[in-house]
Amino acid sequence: MALPMADQGSGRLLHPLVREGGKLRRASWDEALSAAAEAMTRIRDKYGPDAIGAFSCSKATNELNYLAQKFMRTAIGTNNIDSCNRT
Repeated sequence: MALPMADQGSGRLLHPLVREGGKLRRASWDEALSAAAEAMTRIRDKYGPDAIGAFSCSKATNELNYLAQKFMRTAIGTNNIDSCNRT
């Protein structure tokens, strides 16, 4: 399946996309980040903070992994964060 606004050679997306009416469309970074934040807030408010989890990468810097866990614990309110560091 071809993705809209994707580099067909590498398959990488060239722009942020949001789903609207079941279809993906190009969006600005502000719109895409707002949509993601609203969805996470909606899920947290409806199902509780433990309904959300994150997976961090061992190839990321320690600082980025620290920010990921800090975000999940303070902004979302869950300890549901894992990493492939322990495998």
